[in-house]
Amino acid sequence: MKKLALATAVLATLMTTGCAQRIADFTLASTKNVDLNSGQFVKGERVEGIDKKYVVLFPLGVPSVKEAADRAIETNPCAVALTDVTADSEAFAFLFGYVQYKIEGDLVIDTSRTGCSSN
Repeated sequence: MKKLALATAVLATLMTTGCAQRIADFTLASTKNVDLNSGQFVKGERVEGIDKKYVVLFPLGVPSVKEAADRAIETNPCAVALTDVTADSEAFAFLFGYVQYKIEGDLVIDTSRTGCSSN
């Protein structure tokens, strides 16, 4: 009975462990072409973008920081960058799980773009 309890405890520990790590902090980050001379930028809402790949015995792909940043920026069609950015990596995998990158920051909205003057 003790061996079963120990095996259950070890398995439960392995199944509930994961790892999260701060990769970087940026003042300004973008994966888009930005005309910094326009001078018509407004700070927008705080958003996050995640690129996650699942693990089934082995990873079913490689997550991308660029894809996570693109997803965050593209939440607003007038956004061209993020400010006050944090980039985090998170992994949880024991037979099954996931690996992901999460980018979080405030949108930088370019009001000089067509149709973006009201933001």
